[in-house]
Amino acid sequence: MTESKKLFGTDGMRGIANQFPMTTDIAMQVGRAIAYKIKTETFDPNKKPKILIGKDTRLSGYMIEQALSSGINSMGVDVLLVGPLPTPGIAFLTQNMRAAAGIVISASHNLFQDNGIKVFGRDGYKLPVVEEKKIEDLVFNGDLSHHLPTAEKVGKSMRIDDAIGRYVVYVKNTFPKNLTLQGLRIVLDCANGAAYKVAPWVFEELGAEVIKLNVSPNGTNINDKCGAIYPEGLFEAVVESKADLGIGVDGDADRVILSDEKGRLVNGDHVLAICALDMDKKNELDNHTVVATQMSNVGLEQCLKKSGIKLVLTEVGDKYVVDAMKQGGFKLGGEQSGHIIFLDNGTTGDGLIAALRILGVMVESKKKLSDLRDIMTVVPQVLRNVKITRKKKLEEITGLESLLKKVEKKLSDRGRVFLRFSGTEPLVRILVEGPDRDEINQAAEELAGLLHKELA
Repeated sequence: MTESKKLFGTDGMRGIANQFPMTTDIAMQVGRAIAYKIKTETFDPNKKPKILIGKDTRLSGYMIEQALSSGINSMGVDVLLVGPLPTPGIAFLTQNMRAAAGIVISASHNLFQDNGIKVFGRDGYKLPVVEEKKIEDLVFNGDLSHHLPTAEKVGKSMRIDDAIGRYVVYVKNTFPKNLTLQGLRIVLDCANGAAYKVAPWVFEELGAEVIKLNVSPNGTNINDKCGAIYPEGLFEAVVESKADLGIGVDGDADRVILSDEKGRLVNGDHVLAICALDMDKKNELDNHTVVATQMSNVGLEQCLKKSGIKLVLTEVGDKYVVDAMKQGGFKLGGEQSGHIIFLDNGTTGDGLIAALRILGVMVESKKKLSDLRDIMTVVPQVLRNVKITRKKKLEEITGLESLLKKVEKKLSDRGRVFLRFSGTEPLVRILVEGPDRDEINQAAEELAGLLHKELA
């Protein structure tokens, strides 16, 4: 298969809506391929399989939803449509409703013009790469027209009216039954995305006073200078309203960024540190180990090490974190960006559950979020994104190896450099970490300049 025919990246399919691969033609073929796989690999001839489809609030979600449904129905498989719901909600409902697969139509934190497709297996976990490649092969190399049923054997699509309620109950049940959020004031930024209905219900039903931001999606305002990706408005609102904390999710609510009562950032590394120490104290942290990615701050490792907790690092992407957690028998993992996974509670990152975990620690310890945040000392990091129009292997970029050696020699053992291509956008991501902010800024600028020259 040629590179141009690749559909799946590090987090499902993603691209500009109505351009390859996010066209209705491809979506219909993907739906057909997924349905065919299910029928041939796991199909019980006595039962008609069903696939659950949810989405975020993007304008293009309607056309992708209809195309996927059409492809699935044409293969004789039924579709359960749940409408706008967070990605982790689809993972949960796939298991809860005994569906053969779950599909999320979302480009996560990207702006509205993009869209994407993520696929979950019947177990609620994202499909492994090998399974995604089987779908690609069926789309590009398999002629499924000879397998289309007719008459009463075609599938049908049905709307599920109580999906939101099911997910709200599931999320609330992860919060300790003996605790309440009464007396807490929370600023909640839903990014005009998939959590705009469910998130306020969760926190209000648990007793909190909720100040809602960006809960009026119109199809084009998802992630638009709001939510977990642009938390500055959240920080300001927390200080202005004298709230106890702020909670910001992204467009599909699988990640969360928090604000303490002082309007300071509490990112995924902070959440991992706070939850790891709390879980370890309660003997709930299996193997005294946390899983994170190469993008995590070295301050997280230093914080955990003081308490005898080990840190396992993976490639960037919550899928790799989950894989490492399953293989090692670990319960807690996540990314600095806010994907936090509690395998006791779910199969993928869930921004609402992660926020409730932090709230539980706050209520039980009677501590402010600022006090919990400060258990971890953050080492300065600089992140740069360089837009690219072409890809090369990093080792083939002229002058990059010598520049990296120069930067690493200067940082010595006081810091580090990490480069990677984004799996969802045409970007190279640069991370430079070290105690001297001016020094790491200069290093990041030099690297960005070289990469822009070679790849833009």
